[in-house]
Amino acid sequence: MDRIPSLLNQVAGLPSWALPIALTGAAALLGWLCERPAYRLLRWAASRTPFLPPDAIVVAIRRMPVVWFGCAGLYWSIRMGGFPESWLGTTTTAVTLVLSVTLLIVAMRVSTAGVGTLAGRYSGLGEATTLVQNVVKLLLLLVGGAVILRQLGIDVTTLVAALGISGLAVALALQDTLGNLFAGLQIIMSRQVRPGDYVELATGEEGAVTDIQARNTTIRTFPERNRVLVPNAILASTVVTNYSLPHRRLLIRLPIGVSYDSDLEKVEAITVAVAREVLSEVDGGLTDEEPFVRYEEFADFSINFILRVPVRDFMDQFLVRHVLVKRIQERYREEGIEIPFPIRTLITRDPANTEEGSTVSGNP
Repeated sequence: MDRIPSLLNQVAGLPSWALPIALTGAAALLGWLCERPAYRLLRWAASRTPFLPPDAIVVAIRRMPVVWFGCAGLYWSIRMGGFPESWLGTTTTAVTLVLSVTLLIVAMRVSTAGVGTLAGRYSGLGEATTLVQNVVKLLLLLVGGAVILRQLGIDVTTLVAALGISGLAVALALQDTLGNLFAGLQIIMSRQVRPGDYVELATGEEGAVTDIQARNTTIRTFPERNRVLVPNAILASTVVTNYSLPHRRLLIRLPIGVSYDSDLEKVEAITVAVAREVLSEVDGGLTDEEPFVRYEEFADFSINFILRVPVRDFMDQFLVRHVLVKRIQERYREEGIEIPFPIRTLITRDPANTEEGSTVSGNP
């Protein structure tokens, strides 16, 4: 059995290195043919677990069966071909190295998908940030790299000591970058700012958080949809208003003013009725909580009040507010409720008769 490849070479009249190449290519082709059935099986298995998306493992091992089958074909052909022991030792080391590297790549790909799924379901992050995924991949790379170096006979302890001495100089040169890195980790661990949250900074920037990276946090403004990059150190040290915590639902306020001649009970009933209609018709409105009116002040020309209505999240308020303004104005006109303009009264005196005067009223 051990001499089969050698005998085949002799019969075919081929050089000794031809058959290992042929067998390696044939094994790689077999691995390529086995990919699709393996993908279906892995997709089915992943769909039965809550930790990975169905296509995560398929993406992770894409094209890897070709490499694995090719390595197996090369190792078998060298082992069975009667080649010198030095060839077998070198081949074994090379195959082990390739398998270790490819398995490490698969583990890093799977970890990216797994962290994203776990973050969305259990950690409250909404989705995994780039920084979290990169930290997990870096840890796997360090551990896997140490194992591979040990397999190659390299002293990891000496290498770590050398890196530790040079790492101090690197840390001093990258103080700003490292400060942003640890600030980003603190932001993620505190879970006070998460991807998908709508935030407003004390410096004036506001928008939806799309990602937290090693150096900065990306915010998408609304409605411009521009990207604002905020250094993590600034985000961690400034005052931040998070409109998505402790929950995403929001009670928005709509200021309204009516004439002093209005029946306030009627105004309140009509306003609340219109708000109920809008919340039941417009996407983003919530009907499980009643809208309400609170009168606030006797202003110069109107009685002012605030209409409070619940919406699903911060971004939904704009459409709800838009429809509310139109519907309320239309209903007020039908019911004869006046939304007054600012009025100013001017008193003029006749210079010839200071005891008599006239009053003129009108819009400014």
